[in-house]
Amino acid sequence: MSGWTAILPLKLSADRKSRLAPVLSGEERQRLGDHMARHVISQLRAVAAVADIIMLSPRSIPDWPIRHVLDHGRGLNAELDVVAATVPNKILIIHGDLPLVTAQDITALVDAAEAKGCAIAPDRHGQGTNALALCTRREGFSFAFGVDSFARHQNSLGDALATVQRTGLSCDIDTPDDLAYAQTQNFKLSD
Repeated sequence: MSGWTAILPLKLSADRKSRLAPVLSGEERQRLGDHMARHVISQLRAVAAVADIIMLSPRSIPDWPIRHVLDHGRGLNAELDVVAATVPNKILIIHGDLPLVTAQDITALVDAAEAKGCAIAPDRHGQGTNALALCTRREGFSFAFGVDSFARHQNSLGDALATVQRTGLSCDIDTPDDLAYAQTQNFKLSD
């Protein structure tokens, strides 16, 4: 098991994580987003199977020493289709708002994909997709991130898809409720 390319899509706009505005200022949301993304990157680096990490974003961050691919604003799924076409195989799409994810969680996901062909990590509500690992790109497959993406990816990938449910992969932070849940799991806003 090796040779995985991780793609980390990141919104870097000043209004990112806007649904957290009732509980966090714009500056706090920026710091939280950066903190979570750095955490995900550090955990990806600790996974022996991950050979490359690509940040997909509208701009690069100079002090983040990972490869950057420019997001041209076509929408997440279209951007992922373009970037994934440049990766020969073994693609891991993982979102940068997973504050509890561990290298062991990521390893479990890629192990499941190696065994079955592809693996998915749903959000804690069973609606969204927080990570998706594909050993090979299937004919006619397109990414389906967004509303109800978990069900859409399941329908598209069928029997070749393993579902991996682990707290670190399921706990993303989009809303005040998500933040409160993460804090019950010992996530702290500042280190």
